Amino acid sequence: MSAFVPLPLGQRIPGSVHSVSCSLPTMRAIVGYEEKSPDITRHLTSGYPRFLVHPLARQLAEKYRPAGRALWLTSSARMAGELAQHLGSHSTGSGQAHSTDSTSSPQAGFLLRQGYGGQAGQAGAQVFADGTLNGVSHPENAELATRAKTFLQNVGGFLSSREAEDHLVRLGALPAAAPETLFPGDTAAEVKRRLRPAFPGAGDNDFFPASSGMNAIYAAFRAMAELQAGYGRTVWIQLGWLYLDTIAILKKFTAPGDYIYARDVFDHTALERLFVEHGRRIAGIITEVPTNPLIQTPDMPWLVALARRHGAALILDPTVASAFNVNLLPYADVVTTSLTKYAASEGDVIAGLAVVNPASPHAARLRAKLSALLEPVYPRDLARLAAQIGKAEDLLARAHDNVPRVVAFLEKHPAVRDVFWARRAESRSNFERVARAPGAVGAMISFTLRGPLEKFYDRLRLPKGPSFGMTTTLICPFMFLAHYDLVTSEAGRAELAASGIDPNLLRLSVGTEPVEDIIAALAEALE
Repeated sequence: MSAFVPLPLGQRIPGSVHSVSCSLPTMRAIVGYEEKSPDITRHLTSGYPRFLVHPLARQLAEKYRPAGRALWLTSSARMAGELAQHLGSHSTGSGQAHSTDSTSSPQAGFLLRQGYGGQAGQAGAQVFADGTLNGVSHPENAELATRAKTFLQNVGGFLSSREAEDHLVRLGALPAAAPETLFPGDTAAEVKRRLRPAFPGAGDNDFFPASSGMNAIYAAFRAMAELQAGYGRTVWIQLGWLYLDTIAILKKFTAPGDYIYARDVFDHTALERLFVEHGRRIAGIITEVPTNPLIQTPDMPWLVALARRHGAALILDPTVASAFNVNLLPYADVVTTSLTKYAASEGDVIAGLAVVNPASPHAARLRAKLSALLEPVYPRDLARLAAQIGKAEDLLARAHDNVPRVVAFLEKHPAVRDVFWARRAESRSNFERVARAPGAVGAMISFTLRGPLEKFYDRLRLPKGPSFGMTTTLICPFMFLAHYDLVTSEAGRAELAASGIDPNLLRLSVGTEPVEDIIAALAEALE
């Protein structure tokens, strides 16, 4: 009997109230989710936490939200200040100013303060605090709400679902937190102990846990950008097509003209030309090793030699294949990664990590800046991560057995056009230079079809939803979920084509189920 049965729309994956994925079983559901169709969204009890505000956080916000205002709960008071500044940096869509008065709310213990930066009041943004709970409110306005949500998504600033749950228990709105296994000892020490082998040479003071992988990237970029700006270096290079929010950070937090997209990770000539053209203005390069979703690995020894020769920094992200699989610290000034993937293999924790290379000339100042910029991991999230991080080794061992077999099946199937994975011919030698073992490929495979996407996707019995690197196999039409604006416009599709990306690309994360069942499910849908 197959390990897979179709999951209904909106079902949490894997099932915990804190699950980071949910079932989107048809292309109609995918499109409805992106277009916020009530017929689809009313079924979504959860979703990837940086894209869909968690129901527990929404429930908690409703208890404090003043009438006529939206309230966004944040991971800290500092993040609330950043959001207020962000909302105050532009006028509202109507162009009208809103009141900046600090007013008392009828809700208990509720404090509002005028937004930071002197301009926040122009958008009516007000910082909220109630004990350890923080956030920002603003007048109900669709444009402001979109800007607030996008900012918190990009920088990883949403309140943790477990923190929301604990506040609801405290307020009597929930009888108790949902039962789960937590690590009983020193959680920070346990997580660091498990991570230390992935970063040989790093000392304890080089590890910086973060509330999410994106928050680690945001903080690392901010820290390095501030350091390099002191030397007149403000230009940043995005090498290859990267994850949605990494691209957004580079575009939104650099000055006009200071963001450069180098499409081809293998084009040495183009990169060298950029350094000739921009010289000592280049602050650094950000890339994923391998990239998401094309799973391409640049020539790291060549890249680091180029960067060091010109004084440019390197921020590297190994999330696709896992920091346990690829050794990037010797090449980077700072490595950032999502611990939601692989480390939290049960798929119910959002967390990230930044690790400073102690050999970097910026190491001492990076440590100081990261300490100030990173959002902390909520204690119960850390305890949950510590309880399961030891299982990552088994997950990866199973993936390393299963992935080559799934790749071999897909590459031979006449309905499959192209298959991307860590050992694809074009970057196999580059990957093996940084891989801890030749077969340490991670769980991700991307592929494209010769036939219609909808027919295949709707028939497929595998779990269908965002995220990767968990024990549960997951598949999704990645570009629809990450870049729906590009997929649905002529200009956007041209941009994807120029980057070598099929808008109908499917991203598969191979789990620990029997590989025969995974292949059988794929074969059935491909018929």
